[in-house]
Amino acid sequence: MSDPLPTLAPPELAAHLLGGSAALFPTDTLPALASCPSQAHQLWALKHRPAEKPLILMAANAEALLGSIGRPARPEWLAMAAWAWPGAVTLVLPAIGPVAEALNPGGGSLGLRLPACPQALALLELSGPLATTSANVSGQPPATTAEEAARQFADVPLLGPMPWPEAGGMASTVLAWREGGGWQVLRAGALLPPGI
Repeated sequence: MSDPLPTLAPPELAAHLLGGSAALFPTDTLPALASCPSQAHQLWALKHRPAEKPLILMAANAEALLGSIGRPARPEWLAMAAWAWPGAVTLVLPAIGPVAEALNPGGGSLGLRLPACPQALALLELSGPLATTSANVSGQPPATTAEEAARQFADVPLLGPMPWPEAGGMASTVLAWREGGGWQVLRAGALLPPGI
């Protein structure tokens, strides 16, 4: 029988994250590798991911996400957020400020997601918004289970209790706001809004 996975309950894992370390947790799409935004640099290092590939900010509510972009939210953004969240949609919006710079250095935009996974939301309520990415070493297929995530990141604790809820297995849809207005599909995932 294999050793049990290194899990922490939500309050302990939130404290671990707030202390500057990384963690793994489930979402409704794929398991996430996460850190506090100020410690996002470690996610690129852990994944051996090129620094020009931005990270996604996840939070427990839309207000926390939209409050992180450093500019007023347009009505179109609010309407899409109301349709998409919580769910398997990442919105990429123009953004300025420290969170955008930490997750997308020099990029001028920020990917935002409110997952539809009770365990993830419980952690995010305790930790605040987190920098996230899929739980895989760059170039490898994304982990779809806690066991696969733990194999790739053996020293990173996982959100307990186990087992995690079954994930959808497909990455989120990514919609980016174009400066001229309107949405562009950057990645077609599990969910697409009508008319796009």
